[in-house]
Parts: sequence; structure tokens; C-alpha cells
Amino acid sequence: MTSPTPVLEIRNLHKSYGELEVIKGVNITAQRGDVVSLIGSSGSGKSTLLRCCNLLENSQDGEIRFKGEPITWTGSGLNRRPSDAKQVLRIRTNLSMVFQQFNLWAHMTILQNVMEAPVTVLGRDPEEVEAAARKYLDKVGIADKWDAYPAQLSGGQQQRAAIARALCMEPEALLFDEPTSALDPELEQEVVKVIKDLAAEGRTMMIVTHDMNLAADVSHRVVFLHKGLVEEQGTADEVFGNTQSDRLRNFLAPTRHLRASV
Repeated sequence: MTSPTPVLEIRNLHKSYGELEVIKGVNITAQRGDVVSLIGSSGSGKSTLLRCCNLLENSQDGEIRFKGEPITWTGSGLNRRPSDAKQVLRIRTNLSMVFQQFNLWAHMTILQNVMEAPVTVLGRDPEEVEAAARKYLDKVGIADKWDAYPAQLSGGQQQRAAIARALCMEPEALLFDEPTSALDPELEQEVVKVIKDLAAEGRTMMIVTHDMNLAADVSHRVVFLHKGLVEEQGTADEVFGNTQSDRLRNFLAPTRHLRASV
């Protein structure tokens, strides 16, 4: 029996900023329905890797495949660029990104924020998009905030609006870049609940997170990055409960009292 085609596959990826190499040959696969968490200290390359997946950053070597389709490139090294703008748009809209700082448009209501990309980028019918947007706002628990502006919402509510906006694109996968790190602990739990609910639905997700409890609770695979390389990866039980690497053991040490086992 052949294995299913992964939604997202990264092979031997390298990313540099000038002479500084921040991703040094990383391999990661996300099958449909997988939740893959990327953990590691600041500067380990987690967020850069996520941005490379979504083609917000150009990698210098290696392969990115979406549902088996390889990104096509032109040039090499620091001059490497995607060669097909239509492919970039199609893949980027199917890998919806949720950022640390929400990135909502301040001059638009929450409903307008959620509707904007499906209408303007995908050209979908506004009435259909509005119905979907209201459904997703209800899903993340802020249906009553549809006519509010971002500045009128708490940080947790703004991040939930950003998740609704990502969902409204009907993507194949969701990419989360530190979705809770800008929030205080109480508001963080609002967003964690939404992410856990999405994981329970079988959504394909890749999450860069500092929250080890979240990673342990929702992940099918956890990838520990250290200085641009995969130091250790495995199931949540393997990574958190049977840690092999001294570096990972040291990284997890401050959180051991929070979660003795998974």
C-alpha cells in the first residue's frame, strides 16, 4: 500500500541571510490531519522555516512540495526565487498563516477583515464569503464582535479574529507563528482552546510555539530545532516523555514542573 501524499514536505532546506545560514538542511513532513509543532530557543530558525514554507521567505537550496507538487525555482543561492507567480499565490492561499502580531487591518471591522482576502484574492462571491466569515467568527467565539474594529478587541480576541480570517480562505493547512506569545496567560488560553478544537477536527497544522503544554497536547509530531538543524523529532510522547538529546533536555528543563509527563 502506497503512503498518502503529504500536504507539505520539506526536503534538505537551506536558508541564509547573506553569509548567515539560519536553516542548514531541514526535512519535515506533514500528512493530512497532522499537527506538527516546531519548538526551540530564539534564533533556532523556527519562524524562518515557517515563512519559507509559505514562500514569504526565499530559501537558497532544498525542496518544498505542496500535495506532491514541487515549488519551481529560478536562479540559485541567494538569487533563488520562485519562478511561477501563479503557483506562489495558489500555494500561499492554501497554507494560511496566523502571525504573532495578528496583522489585522485597523481601518476595517472584524467581519471585513475576515472577508477581505477571499473576496479580493480568490474572487469569491461576497454574500457567500460573508456567511462563511460569520460561521468562522462563531467558531472562534467572537461572532458578536463582527462590527467592532481591531482596536476595540483584546489581544486574545484579535488573534481569534486572525484565525477566523485564515480559516475563511478554506486552506489545506494552517501555519501558526507563535500565536500566543504576544498574549498574557489569561488571553493565551482563549487562543489555545481554539487551536485545540481545530486539532480535534483533524486540521493540518504546523505550529511554531513556546508553549510546551500546547505542543504536547495537540501534536502528532514535535520537531526540536537547534541552530538551524533538527536536533530531535518524534511523537509528543517520545519528545517530551523519552527525550534523547541533552540539548532538548536542557531546553525543556524550565517547563518540567509544568508537565511531568504527557
